[in-house]
Amino acid sequence: MGKNWESLKTVAGFLGALALPAVGIVLTQFGGNASAIAADTVIVHLGLFTESISLTELQKAAKTGELPESLQPYTKELSEQQRRFFLGALGMNIPMNVVTVDKLVNSRIGTTILNDFATALARRDKAGVQALRSGLVLGSTAPQGLSILSFIAAYPSKRLEIDLPQAFLVAGSLNTAFWRTQQFMLAIAPQLNPKTPQIAFPFDPSQPGNAQVKILNLSLNDQKRDRQIPVDIYWSTAATPDKPVIVLSHGFASVRTDLRYLAEHLASHGYVVAALEHPGSNQANTDLAFQGKTRVMKPQEFLDRPQDISFVLDELEKLNQTANHPLQGKLATNKAMIIGYSFGGGTALALAGAELQLEHLKQRCQKNLAILSLGEDMQCIAQELPENSYQLRDPRIKQAIAFNPTTSLIFGETGLTKIQIPTLVLTGSADKTTPALTEQIVGFNKIPSPKWLVGIVGGTHLSVKDPSTTLDQIGQPNTPISGGEVVGEQAADVRKYVKAIALAFAAQMTPEAKNYAVFLTSDYAQFASTAAFPFRLITEIPPDAMAVVKEFVDK
Repeated sequence: MGKNWESLKTVAGFLGALALPAVGIVLTQFGGNASAIAADTVIVHLGLFTESISLTELQKAAKTGELPESLQPYTKELSEQQRRFFLGALGMNIPMNVVTVDKLVNSRIGTTILNDFATALARRDKAGVQALRSGLVLGSTAPQGLSILSFIAAYPSKRLEIDLPQAFLVAGSLNTAFWRTQQFMLAIAPQLNPKTPQIAFPFDPSQPGNAQVKILNLSLNDQKRDRQIPVDIYWSTAATPDKPVIVLSHGFASVRTDLRYLAEHLASHGYVVAALEHPGSNQANTDLAFQGKTRVMKPQEFLDRPQDISFVLDELEKLNQTANHPLQGKLATNKAMIIGYSFGGGTALALAGAELQLEHLKQRCQKNLAILSLGEDMQCIAQELPENSYQLRDPRIKQAIAFNPTTSLIFGETGLTKIQIPTLVLTGSADKTTPALTEQIVGFNKIPSPKWLVGIVGGTHLSVKDPSTTLDQIGQPNTPISGGEVVGEQAADVRKYVKAIALAFAAQMTPEAKNYAVFLTSDYAQFASTAAFPFRLITEIPPDAMAVVKEFVDK
């Protein structure tokens, strides 16, 4: 598709984003009278390019199913599916719950999201946040509820002017699942009220161990699959075979140093940690895709990633038996633990026994009727796989940790019920890439016990990553917190807690299990919480909270 389609798609995405938040406020809070001025035209700015679309044209398009006449010069390249996407966004209505919305818009996330929207307004549009607020509030009073059209009609200016490049940045990170997560968090807030810890904690598991960490760099060649797999081995002379080997799986379009700080922490406590790089979904592969030299990711990668882990365990077992090798006799590859982040979180769950179930995914992704999150978009690549189910469990994996994993589509209805080992899932309430409710909370409920769900209130998708891999994200408008992802020094509290719970979880496969069990409790989560990041830990979702989950999932 050419630039014309990209421009039109961006307009549709931005308009859809405006409708998705459902962030109205009680009308009386801003005065009971509708503005005497209302928008009747949307004007899009892209450099010197300007295009006007009247509200009448948009209303007609929603009613007739025909694209606006003013956009005819840009519609020649559109497929039927693309036309339906644009028209479907126009017809989208958001049912309003005033009480919930009022709470949401006054939360830290809710009060800053309007500032994100305001950055997408053209500079000459001086109305800003208050105009957006008024448009959303008054638009939600329309008989059909809040929609793109009711918002535009209520916007207190004759024209709604949009800066297209900035709108693209804002719209690209907004999705229905994220807003359902915020509504869910508000609905169960009373159950998350902090309680004074009743347990004394014997030591601080977030502090480094006494062992000096060494790094061994390997390049392993899987000849059967033609995969060259770089691996960094973090280890120390304190490593012993009574502790599990820990394997780290990075996120999509990333690198094996995603969790370097965590690898170093675990190695300082005597664990051997293998951080590998998946060649079909790493940053190098993505760079080639941007140059037009390869696909962003092939569907086979959903199968290759777990197989990469199994191959690395095979190679580590060989090293364990190699005479005079520094790792000889130190590698308990028959009782390994997997830690995966984002796409790697899904990889970890697959190795834990979760079955890939693709029938529903293929139906959902082919229809493409909803505005999906990036995590869902990525899972949709799997629709090209020939079979409808795949079992990729490795019996050597005895425990699994999944940070911000993708689960909503790839494991179907029952795939996660097949997990056979203790599993810990971590989620961030402000994650737009893999929204907590749909990607982690719903999935967690399907996992058999023993299991733990860790919630980082205010955590974003990148908050758990090593600061060296998030420098380019500081200040980017990907989430409503501080105008961007919470990373680097801002997320130091998150990484400290992650070090503590990961160490405690790994220790459950050692003679020290009882000494560390206290750190896998809600009491310790509360103790470790900070003003910026309240931490929560549960082993089951309470029944009344599950009723709220079902309410939002069924929408």
